[in-house]
Amino acid sequence: MSAGFNSFRIHRTAIWGFGREGQAALAAIRRYFPDKRIALLLSPEEAQRWDFSGDANIELVTAEITAGILGQYGTVIKSPGISPYGAACDWARFRGTRIISGSSLWFAEHLRDRTICITGTKGKSTVSALVAHLLRSLGQKTALCGNIGVPLLELLHADPAPDWWVIELSSYQTADFMGVPAVACVLNLFPEHLPWHGSEERYFSDKLKILAEAEVAVLNGSDDRLVALTGHVKHGYYFNSRDSWHVRFDANSASGHDATGHIYFADEAILDLKDLRLKGRHNAENVCAALMIVQAAGFDAKALAKHVLSFHPLPHRLQNLGARGGLDYIDDSISTTPHASVAALESVAPKPCTIIVGGFDRGLSWTHFVDAVQAKSPHAVIVCGANAGTIVEAITTRMRTVEATLAGNQTPGTLALTITEDLAQATALAAHITPRGGVVLLSPGAPSFDAFLSYAERGRAFADFAGFGDISDVEITGLGIL
Repeated sequence: MSAGFNSFRIHRTAIWGFGREGQAALAAIRRYFPDKRIALLLSPEEAQRWDFSGDANIELVTAEITAGILGQYGTVIKSPGISPYGAACDWARFRGTRIISGSSLWFAEHLRDRTICITGTKGKSTVSALVAHLLRSLGQKTALCGNIGVPLLELLHADPAPDWWVIELSSYQTADFMGVPAVACVLNLFPEHLPWHGSEERYFSDKLKILAEAEVAVLNGSDDRLVALTGHVKHGYYFNSRDSWHVRFDANSASGHDATGHIYFADEAILDLKDLRLKGRHNAENVCAALMIVQAAGFDAKALAKHVLSFHPLPHRLQNLGARGGLDYIDDSISTTPHASVAALESVAPKPCTIIVGGFDRGLSWTHFVDAVQAKSPHAVIVCGANAGTIVEAITTRMRTVEATLAGNQTPGTLALTITEDLAQATALAAHITPRGGVVLLSPGAPSFDAFLSYAERGRAFADFAGFGDISDVEITGLGIL
């Protein structure tokens, strides 16, 4: 037992939030201390969903969380979605309360295990799953877990232990990161989750904490911000660099789904893009990242590259649902930033596309998306969700500016721009206005929880509204230890 768990012997302990991570934390503590009294800090709505009457050692706290409540406990294990920043947490820590995540507890028990930790604003799930796929193709017993769907604490006592742990980490989980990865990868950095982190600078610094004790770092050589912030990192390997793994597109290549070219290692062509199931330029870069990671872990990435061809895209990540009424429907519900929506828009070019955007408003700038809309000229943009007004204002402001600066007989490009009440109406309208042979693309660029419990629920709803029925049985395969 590590010092992290041993501290529960003497500390009053609370679990803050009771989603899958909170449940895993309770089970982990109960394994060591079956009779310990544990407080659950829940909202009244959360408390009503659970029956704890059979456990006399559970104390339910449903009051508003304050420094006074947190300060009563020596250790508080919080769910990832709860920010550790703010006055209540600051004061509780000042009074001696340790506020931690389940992930940090796991790493305290597995400091010397062979871990590959992957984070980034976009692409981390695809890269994590692809790395696990490549390692398993070698016969390496590999765990795929973390933010991708299996909380680390659910695998706390894996027996037998895997050869490798491939762990996807969100910025919520890197904020208190205390691991020693064999390989740590940061794929890219764009502003996200700013209300949770408090500032753009803190978001970036929280992401980069996985590099502090890493034996080897894998970084994106084409991300100028990331390169500038990691210039001090030793033992760094860069993908998207001409002397390592990178993509070269053909001179006349389409920019999106039909992009042609090759994945190279230095000057050697290794994979033809047309053979990949993963489509789009950003996914080609994800392949480069995965190959750089397995190479940094000590494997022959060139020999493993052929196994990329058997990897299937993950659900809700540019997932092609199929064709109906002469239109292709693509579910990119995982897209929760405007930058991710831009990548999705590029991936379907040059086909005429109606893109559905909008969701929970967390204050991110849509300037980059508006620039892409102006450059890529989708057939239509349909907006729904809590931030619909913000997106429409950003687009119409730019359109007015363009019109004002055009001279003579120039005319601005036309764009169908519409606000709908909800995703159901947006999907129906998209089916009506998109030209045959075109694409209806759900890539919201925002979180789902203004209307749905998760991006997966939103994606399943889109598939249902589009006429593909219930796809609730579609899950990410290969999670856990295989």
